[in-house]
Amino acid sequence: MKGEAGHMLHNEKSKQEGHIWGSMRRTAFILGSGLLSFVAFWNSVTWHLQRFWGASGYFWQAQWERLLTTFEGKEWILFFIGAIQVPCLFFWSFNGLLLVVDTTGKPNFISRYRIQVGKNEPVDPVKLRQSIRTVLFNQCMISFPMVVFLYPFLKWWRDPCRRELPTFHWFLLELAIFTLIEEVLFYYSHRLLHHPTFYKKIHKKHHEWTAPIGVISLYAHPIEHAVSNMLPVIVGPLVMGSHLSSITMWFSLALIITTISHCGYHLPFLPSPEFHDYHHLKSLVLLEILRLWASITQQAFQRRTPDTANCRFNQCYGVLGVLDHLHGTDTMFKQTKAYERHVLLLGFTPLSESIPDSPKRME
Repeated sequence: MKGEAGHMLHNEKSKQEGHIWGSMRRTAFILGSGLLSFVAFWNSVTWHLQRFWGASGYFWQAQWERLLTTFEGKEWILFFIGAIQVPCLFFWSFNGLLLVVDTTGKPNFISRYRIQVGKNEPVDPVKLRQSIRTVLFNQCMISFPMVVFLYPFLKWWRDPCRRELPTFHWFLLELAIFTLIEEVLFYYSHRLLHHPTFYKKIHKKHHEWTAPIGVISLYAHPIEHAVSNMLPVIVGPLVMGSHLSSITMWFSLALIITTISHCGYHLPFLPSPEFHDYHHLKSLVLLEILRLWASITQQAFQRRTPDTANCRFNQCYGVLGVLDHLHGTDTMFKQTKAYERHVLLLGFTPLSESIPDSPKRME
C-alpha cells in the first residue's frame, strides 16, 4: 500500500512538473515567435511612419538641444520633469475627465458605455476621497523615490539625457521590449499577490473596488505599488539604457493604459478594459457565494473572511493576456459575455447593447 501511494504521489508530482515546464516552453515559443514576426515585418509596417518621423525629427532634435542648453549642468531636473511630472500630468488630466463622468453621470454619451451597469452611479464621494489620498501617497512617497533612485543607475549605464534622440525604429523596439517585460513581471507578481498570505495583508486593498474606476489603478498597498505597479514599468528602460524621450513616452503610455483597464467604461476606439474589469468583478461574485454558503451552513460570516474567497480567484492576472492564455488562467473568462465584448469597439453602439447578457445567466 505504501508503495502504491508513493508511486501515485510520484506520478502526480511528475505531471505537475511536466505541466509547469510545458507552460514555460509554450511561453518561450510564443514570445520568441512574436518577436521574430515583429522583426520580419519591421520595415514594411513602419515605412510610412519612418518618413514622417524623419521629416519632423530635425524639429524635435532642435527642441531637445534647446532644453539641454537651458538645463546644462542640471540635467537631473530635466529628467525628473520628463520621467515624473509629464506622466503625472497625463494621468491626472485623463482621470480628471473620467472623474467628471463618475461623479456626475454626465455626459450621458460616456456613461452609456459603463461595463458594470448600476455601479458607481454616482461614485461614493467618501470612498473616492480616501482612494485619491492613497493614490497621491503612492505617487509622492513610492513612485517619486523609485524614479529618483533610477536616475543614477541610468546615468551610469547610459546617460538618459544624451544629445542624440533615438530613431523611430529603435523606439519601436524599445516599446516592444518594455511591453514584454511588463507583461511577465506584472503577471507573476500579481499572481503571487493572490496567494492567501499576500492577498489578506496586501492585495485586498486594491480589490476593495469590485467595480473599478480609472483613478484606482494606483490605489494599492505601498508594497504592491512598488513591486507590481512600478517595478514592471521601470525595469525595461533600465535594461535598455533608454533615452529620456523614450522613458517619458513609455511611463505616460503605461499610466494611460492602466487607467483605461480600470476605468469601468468600454469606450469606442480605445483598448478594451473587459479583461481586468472581469478580474475585479469576480471578487464580488465570490464574496456573495461565500456569504450564501455561510448562511446555509449557519456559520458566522466573520469566521470565514472574504480574503480566502478572493485570493482563490485565478483569472485574468496579466496585461496583454498572453501569459494568462499560456497558463490557462483565462478559461473562465473565455466562457463569459465579457470575453465576447473584449474587442476594440469601432462603432458607437455600446457592446452591452450589441452583446447583451443572457437573461437566464448573468455573466
